[in-house]
Amino acid sequence: MSPLKKQKLSKIRKELDNLDDILIKIIKKRTNLVKRVLEIKEKKNQIVDQKRINLILKNIKKKSIKNKIDPKITHKIWKNMIFAYIDFERRNFNKKK
Repeated sequence: MSPLKKQKLSKIRKELDNLDDILIKIIKKRTNLVKRVLEIKEKKNQIVDQKRINLILKNIKKKSIKNKIDPKITHKIWKNMIFAYIDFERRNFNKKK
Protein backbone atom coordinates (compact mmCIF):
# COMPACT_ATOMS: atom_id res chain seq x y z
CA MET A 1 0.00 0.00 0.00
CA SER A 2 1.31 3.42 -0.91
CA PRO A 3 2.06 5.97 1.84
CA LEU A 4 -0.80 8.16 0.59
CA LYS A 5 -3.27 5.28 0.79
CA LYS A 6 -1.99 4.37 4.26
CA GLN A 7 -2.55 7.97 5.33
CA LYS A 8 -6.11 7.94 3.90
CA LEU A 9 -6.83 4.62 5.58
CA SER A 10 -5.57 5.94 8.90
CA LYS A 11 -7.80 9.01 8.63
CA ILE A 12 -10.88 6.92 7.85
CA ARG A 13 -10.12 4.56 10.74
CA LYS A 14 -9.85 7.56 13.07
CA GLU A 15 -13.31 8.68 11.91
CA LEU A 16 -14.62 5.17 12.58
CA ASP A 17 -13.09 5.23 16.07
CA ASN A 18 -14.77 8.58 16.76
CA LEU A 19 -18.08 7.22 15.53
CA ASP A 20 -17.65 4.18 17.80
CA ASP A 21 -17.29 6.55 20.75
CA ILE A 22 -20.63 8.14 19.82
CA LEU A 23 -22.27 4.74 19.39
CA ILE A 24 -21.10 3.66 22.85
CA LYS A 25 -22.85 6.69 24.36
CA ILE A 26 -26.02 5.87 22.42
CA ILE A 27 -25.88 2.23 23.55
CA LYS A 28 -25.56 3.41 27.16
CA LYS A 29 -28.72 5.53 26.72
CA ARG A 30 -30.54 2.58 25.15
CA THR A 31 -29.43 0.31 27.99
CA ASN A 32 -30.78 2.78 30.55
CA LEU A 33 -34.14 2.79 28.74
CA VAL A 34 -34.19 -1.02 28.66
CA LYS A 35 -33.53 -1.01 32.43
CA ARG A 36 -36.57 1.23 32.88
CA VAL A 37 -38.68 -1.10 30.74
CA LEU A 38 -37.48 -4.07 32.78
CA GLU A 39 -38.60 -2.38 36.00
CA ILE A 40 -42.16 -2.28 34.62
CA LYS A 41 -42.29 -5.93 33.57
CA GLU A 42 -43.83 -8.11 36.24
CA LYS A 43 -43.21 -11.57 34.78
CA LYS A 44 -40.24 -13.06 32.99
CA ASN A 45 -42.43 -14.18 30.09
CA GLN A 46 -43.03 -10.48 29.31
CA ILE A 47 -39.41 -10.06 28.27
CA VAL A 48 -39.87 -11.34 24.71
CA ASP A 49 -42.56 -9.53 22.74
CA GLN A 50 -42.45 -11.06 19.27
CA LYS A 51 -44.93 -8.54 17.83
CA ARG A 52 -42.73 -5.68 19.03
CA ILE A 53 -39.61 -7.36 17.63
CA ASN A 54 -41.27 -7.84 14.24
CA LEU A 55 -42.45 -4.22 14.22
CA ILE A 56 -38.98 -2.91 15.08
CA LEU A 57 -37.33 -4.97 12.34
CA LYS A 58 -39.98 -3.93 9.80
CA ASN A 59 -39.49 -0.24 10.67
CA ILE A 60 -35.70 -0.55 10.52
CA LYS A 61 -35.98 -2.07 7.04
CA LYS A 62 -38.14 0.85 5.86
CA LYS A 63 -35.78 3.41 7.38
CA SER A 64 -32.76 1.64 5.90
CA ILE A 65 -34.23 1.67 2.41
CA LYS A 66 -35.25 5.32 2.79
CA ASN A 67 -31.70 6.23 3.90
CA LYS A 68 -30.05 4.07 1.22
CA ILE A 69 -28.48 1.65 3.69
CA ASP A 70 -28.29 -2.05 2.89
CA PRO A 71 -31.24 -3.46 4.89
CA LYS A 72 -29.40 -6.76 5.42
CA ILE A 73 -26.78 -4.90 7.45
CA THR A 74 -29.26 -3.07 9.66
CA HIS A 75 -31.42 -6.18 10.06
CA LYS A 76 -28.45 -8.14 11.42
CA ILE A 77 -27.37 -5.29 13.68
CA TRP A 78 -30.85 -4.76 15.15
CA LYS A 79 -31.63 -8.46 15.47
CA ASN A 80 -28.37 -9.01 17.36
CA MET A 81 -28.99 -5.94 19.51
CA ILE A 82 -32.54 -7.06 20.33
CA PHE A 83 -31.38 -10.52 21.36
CA ALA A 84 -28.50 -9.05 23.37
CA TYR A 85 -31.02 -6.94 25.31
CA ILE A 86 -33.35 -9.93 25.76
CA ASP A 87 -30.39 -11.75 27.30
CA PHE A 88 -29.65 -8.69 29.44
CA GLU A 89 -33.26 -8.56 30.67
CA ARG A 90 -33.27 -12.28 31.48
CA ARG A 91 -30.01 -11.99 33.43
CA ASN A 92 -31.24 -8.96 35.35
CA PHE A 93 -34.93 -9.79 35.86
CA ASN A 94 -34.50 -11.18 39.37
CA LYS A 95 -32.06 -8.42 40.34
CA LYS A 96 -34.53 -5.58 39.89
CA LYS A 97 -35.52 -3.51 42.89
